[in-house]
Amino acid sequence: MVRLDENEISFPDPLLYDGYEGIVAVGGDLSVERVWFAYQLGIFPWYNPGEEILWWCPDPRFVLFPDALKVSKSMQKILNRNVFTFSENQNFREVIKNCQEINRRGQDGTWLSEELMQTFIKLHEYGLAKNLEVWQDGELVGGFYGLQIGRVFCGESMFAKVSNASKAGFIHFVETHKDSLQIIDCQSHTDHLESLGATMIPKKEFLKILYENNERR
Repeated sequence: MVRLDENEISFPDPLLYDGYEGIVAVGGDLSVERVWFAYQLGIFPWYNPGEEILWWCPDPRFVLFPDALKVSKSMQKILNRNVFTFSENQNFREVIKNCQEINRRGQDGTWLSEELMQTFIKLHEYGLAKNLEVWQDGELVGGFYGLQIGRVFCGESMFAKVSNASKAGFIHFVETHKDSLQIIDCQSHTDHLESLGATMIPKKEFLKILYENNERR
């Protein structure tokens, strides 16, 4: 893997570089500029707090095409009953804080460090990071956040305090934005998102879609 220079914002070309298990670089920093640049290249940070920063571009890539969204009959009944209400970009700090603190099955601690969380908060203030909130009886019970790059939404993390909250929020988001999004990047496989229609595609295919739909590139 390539070791990054903290004084220079650059990454190896993920189209030409296949690192160990998808790791393309190590080191660098979590500045707003570096993180934003990385995502435009299809690279994202994922590491244990206190350890060196690892930068990933896995092959294959786990994604969801909006038209492939699957909504089960039981989930549709929940949506029809209006169990939850939804909003966007109203409380980014609370959503990302919940994503950091929520207990996850099979995980000890969190990968979302305080430094990375503050970087995403700044990206949100610049209008680059976005989030969805899920409410029940006036309480924030679920949500997720990510980066919007052109017509690609790069999902980062989600949380749910009650059953089906994050799933309902994800379905609402996809159905609301399906005409303006080409693809949703889910990064790595989860059974939760696979049940909603996410699938694996080759890294090369994902990067082609990302670069073609990135209006800022």
